[in-house]
Amino acid sequence: MNVREKVRLDRSRHAAPQVFDRLREAIVSLDLAPGTVLARAELAEQFGISQTPVRDALLRLGEEGLVDIFPQHATVVSRIDIEAARQAHYLRRSLELEVVRTLALAPDDTVLARLRAQVAAMAAVVGPAHYREFVEADQGFHQRMYEAAGVAGLWDLVRRRSGHVDRLRRLHLPTAGKTEAVLADHRRIVDAIAAGDAPAAQDALRQHLSGTLSQVDEICARHPDYVQV
Repeated sequence: MNVREKVRLDRSRHAAPQVFDRLREAIVSLDLAPGTVLARAELAEQFGISQTPVRDALLRLGEEGLVDIFPQHATVVSRIDIEAARQAHYLRRSLELEVVRTLALAPDDTVLARLRAQVAAMAAVVGPAHYREFVEADQGFHQRMYEAAGVAGLWDLVRRRSGHVDRLRRLHLPTAGKTEAVLADHRRIVDAIAAGDAPAAQDALRQHLSGTLSQVDEICARHPDYVQV
């Protein structure tokens, strides 16, 4: 996202949530890199709105730790906070271990079909040319699991806390073979759920979620200007 390009908003919806969503996606995808200055007046012109909804969106981003707000001075895209990433990972792993256990204890053909459809969507966009689409399909897979387990609201909680760890994953994903490994992990999770094997499903999930943080030192070494240790 270029902060100087005009952006069309849906006039039937409130502006602030749309601005928040657009800016958050740009930050998490690293289109807006850590250190990027976000000027309220420029953003208001870009979105074709007043500064009030822009301010509200920036405040929400500040609550998630994705921007640093310096009153009367500037708003800047934050560095990736490694400790916040670790805590978000801990929360997600704890929740999803229970989610996959719940699904494996009562395998459902409809749920399995939806998960396999998401795996197929991921397989269709494996490779360096389709990182954005791959990430979206990856997130869709996990969201379907939360929905199937009857805890869709917890996925929203995880997403709100995941900005820092998601940015780490974006730095890690271009690593050779990473997308293929993620796809294989998802297949193992689905196969274990289909077999009604809760321990195997949990083991596959642990392996799947451990990848990025197990490489955090290397990621930090490659991108020192992006991280806050």
